[in-house]
Amino acid sequence: MSRLPAAGFAAAALLFVADQASKYGITQVLRLDDLTAAREITPFFNLQFVANHGVSLGLLHASNDTSRWLLVAMTGLIALGVLVWMLREPKRIEQIALGCVLGGALGNILDRVRLGYVVDFADFHIGTWQPFLVFNVADAAITVGVLVLFVRALLVRDKPRGERHAAQDSVETSGNA
Repeated sequence: MSRLPAAGFAAAALLFVADQASKYGITQVLRLDDLTAAREITPFFNLQFVANHGVSLGLLHASNDTSRWLLVAMTGLIALGVLVWMLREPKRIEQIALGCVLGGALGNILDRVRLGYVVDFADFHIGTWQPFLVFNVADAAITVGVLVLFVRALLVRDKPRGERHAAQDSVETSGNA
């Protein structure tokens, strides 16, 4: 490990703070803090309080304290794995993407520890059709981070350092011939 991924840590911290600030704004400032609370912002976007006791897509619903703490432990281990990956990742864009995942995970973990559920509030819809579940800033950060990692893994092929120098050397020698 050469040096700490400052950009990854900055992304994680920024997204963690943005997530917690947005949840505070929704529940404390706007007082959207119970299941009937909603506010229409545009014809396709509402702020709507949802207490999410599960993980993505409503999976692994934590119906008691034991399952709640098991979810905290599981997501904590995943966050730890993301942190280790980020510390070992040499590429800055991947460090930032991993920071997005880490910051989002930590924001949702804090909710689950403090409240027993994750606060979700962003509701995009087209009429009665809801293409997304209600989500929060942390969920969006995790999704964007994972998508960046996925796209870069599939589409970006960085040449190993030795091949890059060999290619540059052959260009320079062919220009001198």
